[in-house]
Amino acid sequence: YPFTTLVPNLGVVSVQAHQSFVIADIPGLIEGAAEGAGLGIRFLKHLVRTRLLLHLVDVAPYDGSSPADAVRAIAHELEKFSETLASRPRWLVLNKVDMVAEEDREAHCQAIVDELGWEGPVFRISALSGEGTKPLVQAVMRWIEEQAEQEADNPDFAEQEAARRRRMDEEARQKIEADRQARRAARNADDDDDFDDDDYDVEVEYAP
Repeated sequence: YPFTTLVPNLGVVSVQAHQSFVIADIPGLIEGAAEGAGLGIRFLKHLVRTRLLLHLVDVAPYDGSSPADAVRAIAHELEKFSETLASRPRWLVLNKVDMVAEEDREAHCQAIVDELGWEGPVFRISALSGEGTKPLVQAVMRWIEEQAEQEADNPDFAEQEAARRRRMDEEARQKIEADRQARRAARNADDDDDFDDDDYDVEVEYAP
């Protein structure tokens, strides 16, 4: 499973003067993460603090894997971890478009969208060159501001958002506790003394 981010990174994205938002770069997840595979739910739990999910997918994986399959696998892990989290707005961000020949780029990206039957927002970017990142950042900023305005102007909307956060927190706690119990049950009595709940803590790096 190729991915490069090893620890969560939190950074502030400055759009322009007095306009910024915090973004959490969560490590790549693998199939089975909700059951503890790979880096497991130690990273999934950080997603419950987010409002908008940007699903970055490599449009040209070096191992020849299917970008659409990668999207479906992670969507499935989100649903298993927290149905409320999975229902959060999610945008598809097709990354590394510079790895595809320019004359083939549009058709290649559209084929991924069509295979997924994706109906939400789609952005095409190159994180390396910066291509397409400005429109993405601006769109995220607009979305955040619109959400904030709705919460300020509509008490019912604000309460619905607060209720969603509470549900996500509860679902995350239940999933983490269930996984801990399963791990404990799998150990024999001699190994129980070696179990460390700190295994579920994770370092977070703060990016400038």
